Amino acid sequence: MQIGQCKSCTAFLQNAFKCGAWHRRPSSAQMRPFLKYWLPVPLWIVVIFIGSSDLMSAEHTSRLLVPLLLWLKPDITAEAIVQVHFLLRKCAHLTEYAILAILLRRALYRGTNLRAKPWVFFMAIWFVCGIFAASDEFHQSFVPSRTASLNDVLIDISGAFFGLALCLVVARKQRSPVRMNSV
Repeated sequence: MQIGQCKSCTAFLQNAFKCGAWHRRPSSAQMRPFLKYWLPVPLWIVVIFIGSSDLMSAEHTSRLLVPLLLWLKPDITAEAIVQVHFLLRKCAHLTEYAILAILLRRALYRGTNLRAKPWVFFMAIWFVCGIFAASDEFHQSFVPSRTASLNDVLIDISGAFFGLALCLVVARKQRSPVRMNSV
């Protein structure tokens, strides 16, 4: 189905033009799919934005992580704690952008009638995630306890790539028939 071929959307637009009803609110039945697929995207963006604030700075996250690590491994060295803390923070970057990319892909594929080749969606979502990653790091440059880092942007877009690649693998597995080995 191409853009403009959705009968309900076409009918809605025709009726809106006929009676000037642009001020009408969509019905709950029309809003439900939109909210189901698109609402998680801005909610996750808020989570990322909070993560780039002072609340999730290295100083604050170490207050939780150090006692946990000392409880799990009482003989851990200070150097090992610093390394684990650094690694966990970078994994958080990777994971949060993988989730953002997955949510954006879900919203575009299921929350719209748009149709395009998978690589077009892949590149568009990856680009959007990259722009958001760069703006997030720019935001961090204004937070006294945070620093902006090009390396973090690269980790973020790698996370988005990973999330999209995971979506492609899952989609391929869902399309391929299950093969049973005969005994």
